[in-house]
Amino acid sequence: MRGTMMQYPLTLVHLFERAEKFFPDSEIVSRLPDRSLHRYAYADFCRRVRALGGALRRMGLKRGDRVATLMWNHHVHLEAYFAIPCAGGVLHTLNLRLHPDDIAYIASHAGDRFLIVDDVLLPLYEKLRGKASFEKVIVVPLTGSAVPAGYEDYEKLVARGRPWKMRVPKEEDAAGMCYTSGTTGRPKGVVYTHRALVLHSLASALPDVLGLANADVVCPVVPMFHVNAWGTPFTAVMVGAKIVFPGPHLDPVNLLDLYEQERVTVTAGVPTIWSGILRALEEEPEGWKLAAGMRMVVGGAAAPESMIRAFDAFGLRVIHGWGMTETTPVAAVNYVKPGLSALPEEERYALRAKQGVPLPFVEARARSEQGEVPWDGQAMGELEVRGPWVAAAYHELADESDKWTDDGWFRTGDVVTIDRHGYIKITDRIKDLVKSGGEWISSVDLENALAGHPKVAEAAVIAVPHPKWGERPLAVVVLKSGQKADAGELRDFLAAKFAQFWVPDAVAFADQIPRTSTGKMMKATLREQYKDWKV
Repeated sequence: MRGTMMQYPLTLVHLFERAEKFFPDSEIVSRLPDRSLHRYAYADFCRRVRALGGALRRMGLKRGDRVATLMWNHHVHLEAYFAIPCAGGVLHTLNLRLHPDDIAYIASHAGDRFLIVDDVLLPLYEKLRGKASFEKVIVVPLTGSAVPAGYEDYEKLVARGRPWKMRVPKEEDAAGMCYTSGTTGRPKGVVYTHRALVLHSLASALPDVLGLANADVVCPVVPMFHVNAWGTPFTAVMVGAKIVFPGPHLDPVNLLDLYEQERVTVTAGVPTIWSGILRALEEEPEGWKLAAGMRMVVGGAAAPESMIRAFDAFGLRVIHGWGMTETTPVAAVNYVKPGLSALPEEERYALRAKQGVPLPFVEARARSEQGEVPWDGQAMGELEVRGPWVAAAYHELADESDKWTDDGWFRTGDVVTIDRHGYIKITDRIKDLVKSGGEWISSVDLENALAGHPKVAEAAVIAVPHPKWGERPLAVVVLKSGQKADAGELRDFLAAKFAQFWVPDAVAFADQIPRTSTGKMMKATLREQYKDWKV
């Protein structure tokens, strides 16, 4: 017997129309550049999404056209999140923290047709405008200032935009795309289908994942240009939750004020953000009255046990998640299974410090050269995953096909252990990358650049611990015979080529770089040698 079911496409149009119909009174709050708060209801949001979508269609947007955004976290960015894909386009969020040359490369490689940019980010756009061409640049006047000549005014577009009846796209159509951080070579583009984003949103809302509900107040601190803010904007709209955006103000006091004033129940960000918030709370334990049990989702890097313990003391719960650009991104989340809640305190915190259990529909395994490793919490192997929201290829990069196995598993590049309960723990990085403040930094790119300095014979870049950023890059440099140089000179040389956060805080000068018999740099030796280096 064969069952017959309705063919119902899984698209963001359904999430949007559901919010429009059932949650018109839910609120969206945004911190603007002048620190004032903008408020409106879902009904206003939906009306403007329809107007923006209609304006883009009249501007010539066709199915599959990429529309880039260069924006902070706020209500207008959320409008673009839905208007672009629901109008048939592809939302492409640009990472404003990258070097302008990298942003230009990414926009050009993606073939972005239009750009929506915050007025406060126009100085950044000016640095790349000659290197990336957009047919139209739409400026969001967040500050209330007049939009300069030559640009489209976002608010005028929306004001004169006529709502249009959305055509339901095919669920396999592209809806969004993000680029990796370019840690090994150029950044790589990952395209997300409507189906992938809808399924990711459904899974994210489950109780043992992010547990988002209509009654929640959600504050995505993780940037909306960073893998769709881990999908939280889509999931929050799906359930009709109140959403609070911090705008460009990510300092601890501003975030804590927002949390208190808006009664935030769920927030998400990288460990660097939580470290700052923890210091502020410890300095003023009675300074803020936060919602009891506020969930603080952490990703991008592991949160230390000490941080989890400290937030527990304030009645706030840190929840580990793991994912990548290629996994849309959430692929695993940490929750303590009932059978493990009675573990001794030390073991329970060690468990909570792991990256968690794979989400429904996400398969995970760890493999070494000998094959799949046992789930014993000790054996290490490269993490491989597959599932309905895991990418199957990069955008127009066929030569990267070796990242996938013949049977569809994605090779993550992370070395992990998996215990008998299914908890994943990241133990190392295959490519010797540096992860600082949740952002990847390529040691190879920095080494190659340093090698181009006329006074440098060779250089190695390694990660050293940092109390705020988790890790920072340290450059170990061997100068050419007879040459003299100081750290400032070499850092200035790199600053002209890379984003500021990529530039090593310090340079250590050495007589030689330890190498293997085959000539490869022994970075493990260097990391041990400089493990106590203070940057």
